[in-house]
Amino acid sequence: MASDVFVERSGYVRVVEFRRPPHNFFDTALIEALADAFEALEREPDCRAIVLASEGRAFCAGANFQGAPDPAGANYGALYAAAARLFACTRPVVAAIQGPAVGGGLGLALVADFRVAAPAARFAANFVKLGIHPGFGLTYTLPRLIGAQRAHLLLLTGRRIDADTAAAWQLVDRVVPGEHLRAAALELAGEIAEGAPLAVQSTRATLRRELAAAVRAQTAHELAEQTRLFATRDHAEGVRAVRERRPGRFIGA
Repeated sequence: MASDVFVERSGYVRVVEFRRPPHNFFDTALIEALADAFEALEREPDCRAIVLASEGRAFCAGANFQGAPDPAGANYGALYAAAARLFACTRPVVAAIQGPAVGGGLGLALVADFRVAAPAARFAANFVKLGIHPGFGLTYTLPRLIGAQRAHLLLLTGRRIDADTAAAWQLVDRVVPGEHLRAAALELAGEIAEGAPLAVQSTRATLRRELAAAVRAQTAHELAEQTRLFATRDHAEGVRAVRERRPGRFIGA
């Protein structure tokens, strides 16, 4: 795997951990490396479930707009193609969320079938605060998971919610003490792995029917909107405002 993506074996479960602490900002290379890892594990007959985890304070704080190259010049098409590959994985996935999952980091968390979170976990789709359209398929996956009204609230306000609220909204399946997070995620993945693997995969495929294709189509639309908005003065102001930890002074241009 890539130098910052690691795979460990635990019986029929594999832990895929990405390590870019403390914030675990992603770029196209990281998402492609995760997709490569998932696809490699699909070729292992004794891999029946995956735990997706990260090292550091945050699960994933999204794309790095601070000091990063101009996002308008980034290869987001390749990034979203890799994201669709993650959604297409045939193995059940449990995400272990130890801290903030923000923006595209929230989108990455929603690749998983289940999410186990520590009390320090926080969830936000803060795109409007950056002056851009949501991405990583969130405009499809988030309403599908928590319902349209709550998804609209998160996406239109950029509001951040804590782990307990996320659990009440069914964004998170279980909240456990931070020191037990990895064990709890492995326990759930292990419970899934106890089932007949072909039956588990068949049932999951039915439940997630057309999900990867829908994400692929939705990210194409999201990318078109993001590309348009990356060029605005409001986006530049949003990046400054987030960096300076203040409300944005947006002008609608």
